[in-house]
Amino acid sequence: MKLKYYKINYKKMKNYKKLFSIFLTTLFIVSCSKDDSIPTVEEPTGYTQYGTPFSQVPATEDMIVYEVNIRSFSANGDLQSVINRLDNIKSLGVNTIWLMPIYPVGAVNSVNSPYCVKNYKEVATEYGNLTTLRNLTTQAHQKGMTVILDWVANHTSWDNPWITTHSDWYTKNSSGQIIHPAGTNWTDVADLNFGNQEMRLAMIDAMKYWVLEANIDGFRCDYADGVPFDFWQQAITNLNTIPNRDLIFLAEGNRNDHFTAGFDMNYAWDFYAKSKAIWNGESAANLYTTNTTEYTNVPSGKHKIRFTTNHDESAWDATPMTLFNGKNGALAASVATIFMNGVPLFYTGQEVGRLNTVSFFNSTPIDWNTNPDMLLAYQNMMTFYKNSNASKKGMITTYPSNDILCFQKVYNSENVLIFVNTRNTPITFLLPTGLQNTNWNEAMTNGTYSLSTSINLSAYQYLILKN
Repeated sequence: MKLKYYKINYKKMKNYKKLFSIFLTTLFIVSCSKDDSIPTVEEPTGYTQYGTPFSQVPATEDMIVYEVNIRSFSANGDLQSVINRLDNIKSLGVNTIWLMPIYPVGAVNSVNSPYCVKNYKEVATEYGNLTTLRNLTTQAHQKGMTVILDWVANHTSWDNPWITTHSDWYTKNSSGQIIHPAGTNWTDVADLNFGNQEMRLAMIDAMKYWVLEANIDGFRCDYADGVPFDFWQQAITNLNTIPNRDLIFLAEGNRNDHFTAGFDMNYAWDFYAKSKAIWNGESAANLYTTNTTEYTNVPSGKHKIRFTTNHDESAWDATPMTLFNGKNGALAASVATIFMNGVPLFYTGQEVGRLNTVSFFNSTPIDWNTNPDMLLAYQNMMTFYKNSNASKKGMITTYPSNDILCFQKVYNSENVLIFVNTRNTPITFLLPTGLQNTNWNEAMTNGTYSLSTSINLSAYQYLILKN
């Protein structure tokens, strides 16, 4: 089915033509002398700074990100509904809100995907207008949260004005016809030509528009693996020249050169896949190996973003309630994902245990009144996490087991110990010698907890201990 390829291709399919372009452009950059400058975009004369740039952008290691599917976030499916629930988002410890694409959707060959952008400098009327977006960023900033926009650089809709005015900004076949992205079946979108410098500068100019006119704090960049390294480097370098700004850049992809280009974070696809495998019977110890491998080439200060769901997964795969075998399994998987390493990501409806898939091609509103106990568990968990330096950046020690995740994180004098039963059955875990007969406090109740020589964990039970 065509729509499903939105998930498969974004993560896995090889866009050979683009990859060849990436190779050539990277080779070009390496061959240039250190005096060669990156092409810059002149400061836009028609844009003005709206509001005051946010001065409390969190360090990458301190970020907690929430992805908003605007269409399903409420019955109205608009930005005002997001404004109305900002306190609810903040209750999860969130300090960075990622809005899925806010732009008008193309009508030609359309499947109503928000990633089919008709105009890079407009807010779709289904969501509101520029004033609504400005109100959202203003109120989010007042509550201590940043706002980043989803940026779709790889392609546009077939009725984007660029097609008519600048057809040379698009990739063409041997007959001179604009094509959809090679190696995909995304026929609702037209492939952009990153060999064209004018197109690049126009796109960077459009990104600057939102930073200045809407006072947004950065971008989550869609299908970043399909866009050449040197464009991302050029764009991020240019955007970072905007005065008084500390911008956030998240790449949807896992290429190592994203960090060199200037991204702060990219995706932990391997960790997500391994978590699902473990909750389906694979040895829990393998998650430690994946954790280490994913971070092997991540520079200091940069991070992987980790999740048990996002808009692709909840639309095409399943929600955490299905993938991790119910409410307790979903919570247990979140504990492992949030506390092991990386930047935590929440997705619309995850916190109340949405059972059915969540479309982003149309409205499937979340019932925010379901599973209040699950919401409370997430709130308590994240209240501790956001205030715990050991949880966010502590040195990790792991204790391998087939069924139980047991790991310890230490930062200065703070010590956090995590247990997660990855099985839907009670498990008795023999404690490592160094943990036997030690005393702790339960992180979320501060009650005392004494370990003996073993610990009994019920199905999908987790414990977060501190001392």
